[in-house]
Formats: sequence, structure tokens, C-alpha cells
Amino acid sequence: PPSAAANLRPGAEQKVVFITARVHPGETPSSFVCQGIIDFLVSQHPIAKVLRDHLVFKIAPMLNPDGVYLGNYRCSLMGFDLNRHWANPSPWAHPTLHGVKQLIIEMYNNPKINLEFYIDIHAHSTMMNGFMYGNIFEDEERFQRQAVFPKLLCQNAEDFSYSSTSFNRDAVKAGTGRRFLGGLLNDTSYCYTLEVSFYSYVLGGPTSAVPYTEEAYMKLGRNVARTFLDYYRLNSLVERPLVPTPKTR
Repeated sequence: PPSAAANLRPGAEQKVVFITARVHPGETPSSFVCQGIIDFLVSQHPIAKVLRDHLVFKIAPMLNPDGVYLGNYRCSLMGFDLNRHWANPSPWAHPTLHGVKQLIIEMYNNPKINLEFYIDIHAHSTMMNGFMYGNIFEDEERFQRQAVFPKLLCQNAEDFSYSSTSFNRDAVKAGTGRRFLGGLLNDTSYCYTLEVSFYSYVLGGPTSAVPYTEEAYMKLGRNVARTFLDYYRLNSLVERPLVPTPKTR
């Protein structure tokens, strides 16, 4: 059997990327993006192997299963918009948030674990493309560092827009995962909301909108996963194919 990755051996330091999706049941594209991330990470792709050796991915693909089951658009079975209850989730009324938050706090308090990224995946009903929301910090250097991942993602994914990416601290969003965990975790953790359009992305001019397909959503997920390779500068570790690939004319 293949030996366990070095980062999974007992006592090893772990860099953790925590990903959640589908807190709003009507935002089905978020599930396809998450599916793309998962499928890529468990694949035999050389990049996926390097990522598994260097990072630990924790993924909660559906934070609102009862809302999804009922066909709700935004709320859970009990009528809560779960993405406004991160500050004080009830184990009874918001059990998925409570469980995920406990796990994140446990990891945060573990000196052997560096919780480096938290990404919550959503879909957007009025904007095009994929884009991110990040947090605003007083510390200019921390603010600049937070922009690195979306800038790298922009280079990997043709449908991801850095110009639509924004950093805010709107009071309405205070109970969201990104905002709450951004305030809880320290400056070595980056918290983002990844949004993807319900309908289209733009290539080239403003008139050339391309409708999203399930495959295009999953491709965005694959590109999110690949971006960690660039972020952690692991490119040199990827096994190259032995046969040179023919150059296209």
C-alpha cells in the first residue's frame, strides 16, 4: 500500500484548507464547483498528488442539507438563513454550523495545525463570472497578502474576475462564515467567499457572455484547487510526463 503522505503522519505539522459549500440551498452552482474541487483532489493528476502531500483539505460540501432536501431557496428547515448565524450557532437550530465551527476552533487551538484558508462557496444571481469577497483589515500588509490568492486564481481560470472581487465589512454580512472566521482567526489565515454566477461568464468583450454549464462550474473548482500549487510555490514538485508533449501550431 502507498505510504501515508508526510503531512498525515502522527505529530506532523499540517497546513489546512477548509472549504464549505451550499449554505444557501438554492445556490446549486456552488455544489458543482465543490464537486470539481473534490474530484480533482482525489484524482491521480500529478498536481493533485503534490497538493495531497503538502496540504490537508477539509471539505463540508453541503452546510444546509435539510434546506436542499426541502427545495428551499435560502433557509434551513427551521427557516434560518444559516449564513447569518456563525457568531453564535445553536447545536439544536444550526447543527451543521455548530459542528463546523467547533472543528475550526479546535484546529485553530491546535499548535500542530495551521488553518491557512477558509473558503465558503456560493452562487450569485445578478453578477457574472466567478469572483471573491474578502475581508478588510487595518494592517495594510495583511490586506495585500489577502489579495494574492484571487489574483493567482484569475490567471488560472478564464471565468474568474478579479475586477469583481471585493473586500468589505458591510454590517449585513457580519454573521457570514467569511466575516466571522476572518475576525476569529489570526493573520496567517485567509477567509473568502467564492461566488460564481448562476448564469454566465464573460470572455473578451462585454457582449460575449458564455452560459455556464455543470462542467464549467466543475472546471472552476478544479482551477481553485490548482491555484494552491501556485500559492505555495509547489510547481517544481509536479512530475512531468516522460514523453514530451507535441507543440500545437
